[in-house]
Amino acid sequence: MPISSRSTGTSCSPGTSRRRLRSGLALALVLGASSASAQPARRPAQPPAAQPPAGQPGAPAPQPGAAPAQPGAATAAPAQPGAAQPGAAQPGATPAQPGAAQPGATPAQPGAAPVGGSDVEALEPPAPTREPLMPPAEAAAPAAPQPARPAASEGPAAAAEGTERKATQGEVGARPSEVYAEDWWSHARPTFEFHGYYRLRWELFNSFALGRVDKRNAALWPQPADNSYDSSHFVNLCDPSETTSGGSREFHWCKSDTQAGANMRFRLNPELHISDNLRILSQVDLLDNVVLGSTPEGYTNRPRAGGGYEVARRGGYSPLGVFSSTQWAPSAGINSTRDSISVKRIWGEYMTPVGLLRFGRMPNHWGLGMVANSGDGHDSDYQSTVDRLMFVTGIKKYDIYFAGAWDWANEGATSASLQELEGQPYDLAQSDDVDQYVFVAVRRKNPELQKLELARGNAVMNGGVYFAYRKQTLANDNTGSSGAEDKGASLGQTIDNVASGYVHRGAEMVIPDLWFQLLYKKFRFELEAAMIYGSLDLRGQDENDYANALSPKDTGWGVRQFGIATQAELTEMEGRLRIHFGFGYATGDDDVPSLKPVGEGGMDPQNSTDRTYSTFRFHPDYRVDQILFRNILSRVQGAYYFRPGVDWDFARDKNGQRAGLGAAAIWSRASEFVQAPGNARDLGIELNGQLYFQSKDGTLNDDPDKMGGFYTAVQYGVLFPLGGLGQLQGEKNLQPIDLETAQTVRWYLGILF
Repeated sequence: MPISSRSTGTSCSPGTSRRRLRSGLALALVLGASSASAQPARRPAQPPAAQPPAGQPGAPAPQPGAAPAQPGAATAAPAQPGAAQPGAAQPGATPAQPGAAQPGATPAQPGAAPVGGSDVEALEPPAPTREPLMPPAEAAAPAAPQPARPAASEGPAAAAEGTERKATQGEVGARPSEVYAEDWWSHARPTFEFHGYYRLRWELFNSFALGRVDKRNAALWPQPADNSYDSSHFVNLCDPSETTSGGSREFHWCKSDTQAGANMRFRLNPELHISDNLRILSQVDLLDNVVLGSTPEGYTNRPRAGGGYEVARRGGYSPLGVFSSTQWAPSAGINSTRDSISVKRIWGEYMTPVGLLRFGRMPNHWGLGMVANSGDGHDSDYQSTVDRLMFVTGIKKYDIYFAGAWDWANEGATSASLQELEGQPYDLAQSDDVDQYVFVAVRRKNPELQKLELARGNAVMNGGVYFAYRKQTLANDNTGSSGAEDKGASLGQTIDNVASGYVHRGAEMVIPDLWFQLLYKKFRFELEAAMIYGSLDLRGQDENDYANALSPKDTGWGVRQFGIATQAELTEMEGRLRIHFGFGYATGDDDVPSLKPVGEGGMDPQNSTDRTYSTFRFHPDYRVDQILFRNILSRVQGAYYFRPGVDWDFARDKNGQRAGLGAAAIWSRASEFVQAPGNARDLGIELNGQLYFQSKDGTLNDDPDKMGGFYTAVQYGVLFPLGGLGQLQGEKNLQPIDLETAQTVRWYLGILF
């Protein structure tokens, strides 16, 4: 929803050349502040003069290279780079995953032309209702008749080229005939746009611990706190007797394997469009995934002397939790781990004549989102956000684009201090920086031409490579738990203490990531394959970790990881029926005892002389199911899966309103059986189903590739665990169990805009 800072007026004078316009904008930028201070009180706004129809004398001529205005279209910028929406998504809008929606998430919109996402999409032509940051090179300026000389009352915006205008008070420019201070706003018209969503999710988890009796700190999913499952873990406070014996009541063990609750988030993606080639984008979350009822009146925490936090004494008006009558705003370290408002991203974009420059803290997305995932979906919980300086250019004629980026992945200790909250902190050392350099080459066809090719029955192929190189020489990863508090890189730590905690990390990695997409009529196939290849000298802070006593020549540690994900989709019944199949594979490690990390903050232990880490992990926002990979394991890691599914819109209107249902089955297996708890490959079979509805409210429903207005979905999942999630023979001898079926029910309520 664009919010203009000034009423719409004539954009520029007829016949003004682009060279004069750009020079005027540059001068206005430099002199804008001084002109504003020198200008007297603003004159009352004059009503805009009526413009004659195009082609009539006195009608303003279109600007060279400018796209014809669309009826009712608001001025805006092109699709935000890195977004994965097919076509040209609005900047900052919540981008869907490339191609179809992620498995397990909302089904793809009918009629969508799925396309892989990358950070180079900014140079692609936007939808017809959007103005590009850089006009297409091949676009020819429409012919226009020579306008008649306007009257003086029509203002500077109506002055013809080459005519001189007498200077008036408060006007600043290279020459009075070139740029006037009051013309700046008609040329640039900075606008605000707001996109985002509000959501509320209710979820119920039943038997997510799968009936296992592991210790809570070592379990795949810990048992509920109020569940008594063995003689060492019980709560004997339920079902009290009505009579007392010796002044006390009798209780029984509490039994509950169900957990339920709700959470919310209000996400804003504000955009400041300063001109047609300059803008600032951001992302702000309000009440980010706050659990409803988690900040009641009277509940506060304070730092504990031995570390961590303790609950402070409640006030007199709410001495017990049962008397809480309102919710307090979340405050990090007081009653929550997060503040009420969290600024996630801010970055700038400047479109030059040869490419796009992006700088700041920005989203990072590539391909299907298996490795780099911006996490901007309406049901997302995780993100890839990078501090980056990036330049994107390309050969538009061939739909080939290139990008180079410099990422600040980890700067190490800085001079920031709790005793000085202002000023400019700086990096204490260069050798402890984790620097990352990225190169991208991608071929992605113009979305409009792509639709035309598909309508003609031709196949369309897109694809590219994302290559990252990262390196770190020194490191200080000491933590308080290691007993080296004085050598850690904590806030406000002295430089000497930071230096004394250094070790020679010697880390070096390359990450090639390939993406390919094939579109043919109503069929889509998409693939992403990535590898992490590298080495490091030390895993922790002990120099002895480098040497290998069993193999003196095999020193240090290696990283060899590989993952692949594919999606195939066939659309029928005019887009109402979507049949899809997904597959994913992540390498495992036969020397690591678990699928999930067990190093308690450090690297996983190795059970043999092999000094290579090979467990590949998908991005946690790449969703394929509702229970096993989404919740219990938190992501696809050291496993592979097969996922057939179908979605059907049984009711759909042309204006965007639709109702439908979907179903999917997921068979998951461990890549290395020794990593599974039961030392077997088969992990489980999961069935997912959903019923969804999207209202016709919201302007985004005009585009079937975008979600807008009110959206709700009820989802159900059931996991049948198999031998890989069971017990070892020794565990069965000590305490045999019967694996329990896990179930979940989710209700999503959201407003997208």
